[in-house]
Amino acid sequence: MTSTRQLLLEGVTDAAGFLGGALAGYGIGRMLGLDIFTEGYDSSSITGIVLVGLGCGLGRHLARRVRGAFTTNNKES
Repeated sequence: MTSTRQLLLEGVTDAAGFLGGALAGYGIGRMLGLDIFTEGYDSSSITGIVLVGLGCGLGRHLARRVRGAFTTNNKES
């Protein structure tokens, strides 16, 4: 059975990874000259949105891997 603390830790790390990845994707897009907030949906706007979406997924995946590594190390101790 999972405890409330474990569920809270999972939620917070997922959210942090998701948000961090989104910000990283947005930053990379801005460095490439892509702005997701331009009027209309031109190719640069869509590409920027895709980068933000990829960043969200990759950030969440990375956060889960890091959390898994830390929880595995704590169980071995």
